Amino acid sequence: MKKQLRTSSGREIMIVAGEASGDLHGANLVRAMRARDANLRFCGMGSRELAEAGVTIFSDASRLAVVGVTEVLSHLGDILRARRTLIERMHTHRPDLLILIDYPDFNLWLAATAKKLAIPVLYYISPQVWAWRSGRTRVISRLTDRIAVILPFEKEFYAQRGYVVDFVGHPLLDSVQPELEPGEFLSRHHIDPARKLIGLIPGSRTKEVKALLPAFLDAAGRMAADHPDRYTFLIPRASTIERRILDENGLAAWNHRLDLRIVDSERHAMMAACDAAVASSGTVLLELAILGTPTVAAYRISRHTYLLGKLLIRHLRFFSLVNLIGGRGIIPELLQDAVTPERITEELRQLMDNESKRTATLAGLAEVRQRLGSPGASERTAAIAFELLSQTHQCLNP
Repeated sequence: MKKQLRTSSGREIMIVAGEASGDLHGANLVRAMRARDANLRFCGMGSRELAEAGVTIFSDASRLAVVGVTEVLSHLGDILRARRTLIERMHTHRPDLLILIDYPDFNLWLAATAKKLAIPVLYYISPQVWAWRSGRTRVISRLTDRIAVILPFEKEFYAQRGYVVDFVGHPLLDSVQPELEPGEFLSRHHIDPARKLIGLIPGSRTKEVKALLPAFLDAAGRMAADHPDRYTFLIPRASTIERRILDENGLAAWNHRLDLRIVDSERHAMMAACDAAVASSGTVLLELAILGTPTVAAYRISRHTYLLGKLLIRHLRFFSLVNLIGGRGIIPELLQDAVTPERITEELRQLMDNESKRTATLAGLAEVRQRLGSPGASERTAAIAFELLSQTHQCLNP
């Protein structure tokens, strides 16, 4: 007996995101798909953003957001329960499409189940196979029907290995917009327009803050030592970081010695207003690049993890996406023992006071911004999703 495809009002999409950035990008994709068909139903795994977009959450991704072998082992029960829940759902309520967002160690298990059940799979935001475990390209390509990548060099990376993927542009281009004009931001925070603004951005995880903020604040003190009235230092506080964490890692000691401002909202306006910044490695570096803010990238992890990383990742010249996309050292990178107050101070002064260095950096950031594509990643990915849905309809109703 021929299986009948559910009507538009009955079509269900399962979407799975395991990290905060994937939760955000997934939510934007859900909205883009609902703009085309308001009757679609979504379920799966995610956190606040996907839930607010109307996705029925069977597994809370915030319980699985762990880093490091020890943390993974301590949360293994949650991870296995989440995987079992989603696989059982695929068996009992077969979705018309499975959308996976990054998070490869978890998502590839779901892709394998979907393959057995003939459920089409769209992998949105490919895992970083270009950094390590490149052999995964074969597995990902075998278990998925379409792959949507967001970094320009990923399309060529897959092509060199014989696989065709879709470059949809970076979704940050849709979300990274200053909430206020620079003048409005300065006025709201009572900052003298004559001051130079430097962003100190230690990250959104407690471990990052502990590893980086003391050095960032010490560098700020060095910057302001000779010109105490020249600089204002801005620290965006992520919702995942309590104020006491900042205080315990240097803020309380420096708070009355520097013009320091903690910014709890309007973070993109803050970044855009900065003359320069020092930031932890990660997505924030791309945000700063999109906003055109010259930045010093800093990365410091445990020595054990660093040595293991060196063994696994030997071929990359840079660790920041800004420089990887640009193909050269557009922004300075400080890694491990190089993350010192002295080096941070030296690099910040170069970005602010060396006119030729600053001009070259700004030009490089503009180039990276251009290579990221054009806004509309969610809409382009939604179009791919509907192509898969259409193909499924044709197969089931020839």
